[in-house]
Amino acid sequence: MRIVFVLECANSITNGTGATCYRFAEELAKKGHEIVMLGEELKPGQTSKFYYCGLPHYKFPVFEGLITKDGFNFVQCDPSLIYKAIKGADLVHLFAPFKLCSVARLVAEILDVPVSGAFHILPQNITSAIHMGKWHLANWILFRSFKTYLYDHIRHVHCPSEMTKNQLVEHRYQNNVFHVISNGIIPYFHRIPAEKEEAFRDKIVVTMSGRLAPEKRQDLIIKAVAKSKYNQKIQIILCGRGPSQRRYMHLAKKRGLANPPIIKFCDQEELRKVLSYTDIYVHASDFEIEGISAIEAIACGAVPVISNAKLCATSTFSLSDHCLFQHGSSSSLRDAIEYFIDHPEERAELSQAYQREGESYHLEKMVVKMEEMFTQAIADHKAKLDPVSTRLRKKDLRKKRKICKRLLEAGTISEIPEEYR
Repeated sequence: MRIVFVLECANSITNGTGATCYRFAEELAKKGHEIVMLGEELKPGQTSKFYYCGLPHYKFPVFEGLITKDGFNFVQCDPSLIYKAIKGADLVHLFAPFKLCSVARLVAEILDVPVSGAFHILPQNITSAIHMGKWHLANWILFRSFKTYLYDHIRHVHCPSEMTKNQLVEHRYQNNVFHVISNGIIPYFHRIPAEKEEAFRDKIVVTMSGRLAPEKRQDLIIKAVAKSKYNQKIQIILCGRGPSQRRYMHLAKKRGLANPPIIKFCDQEELRKVLSYTDIYVHASDFEIEGISAIEAIACGAVPVISNAKLCATSTFSLSDHCLFQHGSSSSLRDAIEYFIDHPEERAELSQAYQREGESYHLEKMVVKMEEMFTQAIADHKAKLDPVSTRLRKKDLRKKRKICKRLLEAGTISEIPEEYR
């Protein structure tokens, strides 16, 4: 199949969704599929393994700094470039409910190319960046906006977890067929012999990897360790980067953390090494679509302590009640960390169990399920079961006419198709 992946930050593997997009593309290419990437243009010095169609960066008014700090970006949607990327494709797969995917969906429909989608971004990931993550009305409005803007027009939707699917059902996403498929991890993540660095060889290493942002709640780890009886004995390592880095360093000093946290972005090799010598891995997020970083950690044998938040899908990975803590509570997290320090034998047994569990999330197994979803999307399109066939929308028709006129002006097409005149 010739598959077009559409995502603004397809050129960035430091963003969680971008990394997922890239990994799926890489694995599908190994299986003989032709992958086309449609996203922001590559930066100087960047290259791509795939045919890459780049669009100019769009500077978002007012919030540009906040958006780029969170590892995302927006693009200028040129219908001609999008048309050229999609023409001849067997399927277009959309990753985010923003303008690029919306325009790509319309162009795909003009070209009669099947479309599938993925739900990778919770509204809370957006609202928490402006400190409104717990404002239910704002989140509800975004859920409904995502639905009407993109997902009402797509039949087959990839959900990385059951929690994601349940949220969509709860918010009345009624026009979709949901496919619960983990984003998966590459087999590279497994336990290796690794020694702790000399400076903290005698310490208990508590690690969390991922973007340093308010909803990830790395602050809870600092607060929990600061009030622990093992404060002197614990070394925190935060693998990642993001807008909250300076705040966490200040918080550690303010709370009296005995050992300053180590905060650094790790490449795959260094991350696997850190996870392999980690004693306790903490996943403290309030909102999490799945939590690939936690799966990578358990595959490397790190015993996790996970937030039991309703919107944290990672809690389903827990193999013991001791591996969960009350979300938002640093005292509950402290107790869970201290429990595993006090029970090293149980920690060692769980480490083995989690390594075995991690093997079931290998990416090649997930790609088989993705292929099945793509095949169903193509078949349903041919059978005219997808939304574009069953519900003609006047608003969509106006948008398609506008796109066709721009394509004609650019010389991309020689005439406007009769149905859009």
